[in-house]
Amino acid sequence: MSKRKMITAALPYANGPVHIGHLAGVYIPADVYARFQRNTGQKIAFICGSDEHGIPITIRAKRRHHSAGCGGQIS
Repeated sequence: MSKRKMITAALPYANGPVHIGHLAGVYIPADVYARFQRNTGQKIAFICGSDEHGIPITIRAKRRHHSAGCGGQIS
């Protein structure tokens, strides 16, 4: 019986420009590894997230006079 394993990918830094390194260096390799492990019968939890509501994003949005997201306004 195999143990359940967790694979994570680094959080993207949403305050900067997206580039090919985000995909090639982090997300695609982690996804390929998770799929490989599942295909070999391993129990895998592949978890990743984002920092889209972090402090730098809020500050940048305020400077640009944008809303905070989810319909909220920055005062």
